[in-house]
Amino acid sequence: MKTMKYALTLLLITAFTLSCKNEVKPEVKTVEVDTVKELDPNATYTKAEFTIDGMSCAIGCAATIEKKIAKMEGVKSASVDFDRRLAMVEYNEAKVTPTLLTEMVTNVADIYKVSDMKTVDAFSSKKACAADCAKACCANKTKAEKTACAADCKKACCTKEKEA
Repeated sequence: MKTMKYALTLLLITAFTLSCKNEVKPEVKTVEVDTVKELDPNATYTKAEFTIDGMSCAIGCAATIEKKIAKMEGVKSASVDFDRRLAMVEYNEAKVTPTLLTEMVTNVADIYKVSDMKTVDAFSSKKACAADCAKACCANKTKAEKTACAADCKKACCTKEKEA
């Protein structure tokens, strides 16, 4: 009986020793690398601007929309200005259409609505006044600076300051 216990113990030890190998196989991970887009030198590029309604923040909403549009095949550049709710896109008109741009924005989230799609020769650079009157274009500015911005600003605080 004692011999049987030794034999079973030896068998168990041998089984554990042979079955427990410390051969760790490396984990393989696939990393998506941003590749540089090849621009077609013969393509006709068009610039478009459009308004995006429904954005609630610059970091989440505007940045996400901008990245999605920029990754589209045929898009040369994309920029979304959260403060003005304006998207500016330069694209290859053979590969991208205004309808595709609209679909891309609305596919990011159902709350985003595209309007005022127009083709432009150059992107607009007019800055809008800040939403908060304390941060508005006319706050803490000289009279000349207030006059320059107040022409575009519809806020009551700007129009009052314009006269001062």
